[in-house]
Amino acid sequence: MPEGVGFILFYLINGLIWGLIIALISLGLSLIFGVMGIVNMAHGDIYMIGAVLSFYFVSLFGNFWISLLIVPLIVALIAAPTERFILRPFEGHPSVTMIATVGISFILQQVALATFGGIPKKISSPWEVSFDFLGVSYPGYRLLVAAISALIIIGVWLFLYRTSLGILIRASMQDKEMASAMGINVNKVLIGTFVLGSVLAAIGGVLAAPISQVFYLMGNDVILLCFIVVIVGGLGSLEGTLIAALLLSSVEGAMAAFLTPTEARAMIFIIMVAVLMLRPQGLFGSNSA
Repeated sequence: MPEGVGFILFYLINGLIWGLIIALISLGLSLIFGVMGIVNMAHGDIYMIGAVLSFYFVSLFGNFWISLLIVPLIVALIAAPTERFILRPFEGHPSVTMIATVGISFILQQVALATFGGIPKKISSPWEVSFDFLGVSYPGYRLLVAAISALIIIGVWLFLYRTSLGILIRASMQDKEMASAMGINVNKVLIGTFVLGSVLAAIGGVLAAPISQVFYLMGNDVILLCFIVVIVGGLGSLEGTLIAALLLSSVEGAMAAFLTPTEARAMIFIIMVAVLMLRPQGLFGSNSA
């Protein structure tokens, strides 16, 4: 097997692993949009907050895995009142909620800048193991991230399709008014959905922190890619979001072996435009979307 094949596979595996992290974040974004009809512009900054809090916990306790358990709980406690007191009053007004989430995004960035600083920082890998694959040494932590992300995605799928609470969320995604008429407490579904979506973004931030630099603006690039994933997959389609995240990240990862990061990202935009020209509703979106 040619030596260059291992080099290309290295980038392809990188893309797949990053795709699983993006899938986590994008699933949260898709859930929030599907149930609440909110284009959450602050979603990338919730990812950033997850990474920043992880950095602080590692600095304080010297244990990365503690942050993976505690940070999602902290974000959940912040997300619940945010939905109830900031977003709920503007329910049914997409443009207003979009402006509100832009405001939340700005606040989160400024809080992170004031407390964390404007200099990018790095978390050491919590698992200093590497594997040789086709002559290329690959970090074990990245493979562990892939496994954890996949398990969480499977857990979310089981929650949505195999539990009564998940059925309530999916019923609200299909028709919120009908769900309310059938006696479903839509207000609880709304707050639960926003918390779940935010927690998924925060977990993505914690897992990505040892891979990428922790920076108060790190959410800007991620939210752009997540929106591309959600649009290509189909607005509100959870299956489409997962498939699009893995597909686009794998393509971008493979292209990174031959192109600059900017050129590889440009190709993703071209793919998005091509998909929307052929299927304006996205790959898995309904015709009415």
